[in-house]
Amino acid sequence: MSAVKQFLAFDLGAESGRGVLGQFDGSRLSLEVIHRFANGGVRTLDTLHWDVLRLYTEMVHTLRLCAAKHGFLDGVGVDTWGVDFALLGRDGALLGNPRHYRDPYTEGIMDQAFARLPRAEIFQRTGIQFLRFNTLFQLLALQRERSPLLDAAETLLFMPDLFHYWFTGLKVNEYTDASTSQMLDPNSRQWAYSLIAAFGLPTKMLGTLVQPGAVLGPLRPALVQETGINAALVIVPASHDTASAVVAVPVSAPSWAYISSGTWSLLGVELRQPLISEAAREANFTNEGGAGGTIRFLRD
Repeated sequence: MSAVKQFLAFDLGAESGRGVLGQFDGSRLSLEVIHRFANGGVRTLDTLHWDVLRLYTEMVHTLRLCAAKHGFLDGVGVDTWGVDFALLGRDGALLGNPRHYRDPYTEGIMDQAFARLPRAEIFQRTGIQFLRFNTLFQLLALQRERSPLLDAAETLLFMPDLFHYWFTGLKVNEYTDASTSQMLDPNSRQWAYSLIAAFGLPTKMLGTLVQPGAVLGPLRPALVQETGINAALVIVPASHDTASAVVAVPVSAPSWAYISSGTWSLLGVELRQPLISEAAREANFTNEGGAGGTIRFLRD
C-alpha cells in the first residue's frame, strides 16, 4: 500500500460532473481531475428528469480510469446539488428517473401547502427558505398528482445517497444534503416527523441520518471486478456541494462570510445554532446543515 493517501471525490453539479483525485503525502495535498462529464436535464414529453444511470456510468468509467493510472484508492465519496431525490421500491430498485428541480410539476404547490399549514409554522419548524422545488414541495406535488410512486416507495435517497447506495448497497441519508429538504428540524438535526405527517406524507421512506465523515464500507465486489479498482472505503463527505465548498474555505477567523458561485451564487455565514426569526423568514434566509455541526445561514 502506498504511503501517499489517495481519495477520489465525485463532484456533480447541475451542468457537469467530475472525478477529482486527491493525493495527500502527510503535508501536501495535490489534486488531479481524472474525468469530466456533462450533466443536465432530460425532457420526456412534458417532464424533466435527471439521467442518473448515465451519471453512474460516467462514475464507473472514472473508477476504471483511476485504477488504470493510479492503481489504489483509500476512499471514495460523492457530493451533488440538493433537494432532488430518488425513490426506491421494496426490492431496492429505482422507481423511475428522479425529477429535475426545474420540472414545472411543482408550480403552485407552495400556496396549496400554506393553505394546509401556515408558512410561518413551516419555517419555524424547519428554518429553510421557501423554494417551490424543495423536497417537501416536490413530494406534495407527487401527492397532488396521486402518483403511485409514493405508495410504492420504501426508501427516499437524495442524489448523493443514491450513488453511495449503488457503490456499497447501503441506504442512508447524509445530513447536509437532507437539510436542504425542508423536512429536518434544525435544532434536533433529525427528521421533522410531525411536520411530514401533518401533510399526510409517508415517513417510512426516510432513512438513518449520517454525518459527514461516516464510513459506509467498501465498494461492492462486483464494482471492484468491473473497474479493476481495489475495495476502497466509501466515505460520506458533506454531500451537499455547497456544504463541501464552505468547509473547504481556508479560514480560521471567528467571524467571516462567504460567496459560493455555481449554478447560482450564495452569500452566507457559518453559525453554531440556527437563526430562526421573523426577519430571517421575511428575508427568505435559510438554515442548512454544515460539516462539523455548523449551520450555513445563507440566501441566494
